[in-house]
Amino acid sequence: MTIAVIRQGTGPEVLLVHGGASPATTWSGLEHLSHRWTLAYAYRRGFDPSPPPPDGRQDFELDAADLVELLDSRPHVVAHSYGALGALIAAILRPPQVRSLTLLEPALFLPVDDPEVARFRRMGDAVLTKGLETEPATLREFLKIAGAPVRDHGPLPEEVQRGVRRAQGSRSPGEARPALEVLRDAQIPTLVASGGHHHAVERMCDAVASALNAERTETAGAGHFVAAAPGFADRLERFLISSG
Repeated sequence: MTIAVIRQGTGPEVLLVHGGASPATTWSGLEHLSHRWTLAYAYRRGFDPSPPPPDGRQDFELDAADLVELLDSRPHVVAHSYGALGALIAAILRPPQVRSLTLLEPALFLPVDDPEVARFRRMGDAVLTKGLETEPATLREFLKIAGAPVRDHGPLPEEVQRGVRRAQGSRSPGEARPALEVLRDAQIPTLVASGGHHHAVERMCDAVASALNAERTETAGAGHFVAAAPGFADRLERFLISSG
C-alpha cells in the first residue's frame, strides 16, 4: 500500500516531506504558496491517512522507497528533519527527476568529528531507543531542540508523548550514509535551511550545504520548524522560481 499524498493549489508541484511531526505542524507558514504552486503533502508511514510501517518501525530507507515513486512529475522536493533522509536517498536514486531540493534541518549528523554534533546524535538515539523512559533532562533537552512545546518541569503534553511513542524504535538517522556527491555532481539546485536555534544543528546544516554545494539560509523565529519562521516562505519561493 502506498503512502497518502494530499495536493492543494495550482502550478508546478512542490513535494513536501515532513519528519517526526505531522505535515500540518511541519508546513505551517507555507499555505499561501498554494496560490502559485501545487503543494503535495506526503504523509510518511505511521501518519494518518498513510498506512503504518510494515513492522511498526520508522525507517528512512522505507521512506525513500515510497518517495521515489512520487518523482515522476519532476517536482521540487522540500523535506524536513528525519524526512530529509528519505528524500535525499530518493533523489540520489533518480536525480533527473528532482527539479530542486530544499532541506530544512536535515537529520544528517555531519561533521562526524564534531563533538556537539556527536552529543546531539547520542541524545536523539537515546530517545529513539528508550522513548519516554529516556533520562528526563536528556529527553526534555532533545524535545526542545526538536521543536516540541515542553516546559522545564511538569508532565509532557499528551501530543508530545504520542510523538515520542511513535518515534520509539525508529531506525537511527545516524545510520544514514547517503551519497551526497551524486546530487552535487548532478548539479541539482539545492537550498539548506535552518532556524538559528542550536549550535549543533547549525553545524550540521553548514556541513550538508558544503557537501552539496548548496545555497544556505538561516531564518530564525520558529526554531526547528523553519517553514513557519517569518520570511522563510518568501525565501523558499524565490529559490523555487530561480530553480526553473
